[in-house]
Amino acid sequence: MEPTSLASAGNRGRDASGDEPPAEFRAALAALAAVRARPEIVLEHIPAPQRLAPWAHAVGARVAEPDGEDDDVEIASARFIVLFDPEGHEAWNGTTRCVGYLSAATDEELVDDSMFSEVAWSWLTDALTESGAGHHNVGGTVTRTASTRFGDLAGPEHTVDVEMRASWTAEDTALDRHLQAWLDVLGNAAGLPPPGVRLLGPSDRSGGETL
Repeated sequence: MEPTSLASAGNRGRDASGDEPPAEFRAALAALAAVRARPEIVLEHIPAPQRLAPWAHAVGARVAEPDGEDDDVEIASARFIVLFDPEGHEAWNGTTRCVGYLSAATDEELVDDSMFSEVAWSWLTDALTESGAGHHNVGGTVTRTASTRFGDLAGPEHTVDVEMRASWTAEDTALDRHLQAWLDVLGNAAGLPPPGVRLLGPSDRSGGETL
């Protein structure tokens, strides 16, 4: 599977009046359109919120794995939203606010790990730093939930999920770095191996070549 890109879906963003986006916002969207996600992550444009800022743009991402039949099972999903106010926003301390939300199925044992929330939050702060995404005013929440299904409700009997909501102010128009950082967080939440590393399956462990 080839890495997915947002370039083919356009980069206009949204404004209630239908006016042409400001140059700064257009530059930010052009940077987003250049992002290529790792093969396990599928990107798509999704509707942007209508009332949070004069200009907005939203990207959806999901991670799925084969279920042994023809369909895939979604194990994680995320949204990345860009809010832009050319006049600046006092609460943001800037003009461009990035908002991220993700949900992922995770290991049941992690629900009882008191440090898990701190570790999950560090995924974001580390990813922003490592990607070179200039930012400030970052905040958010990490939530772990455990569910048990009863009766005729379809699905696994026990499930554990992690949700993360975060927002931060971008210091420039290089939003490709910010989106890539959020996709790194999604990969961690979904339990994906580091980019370029492929987990061994049964066919790899028997009869394969060795170094």
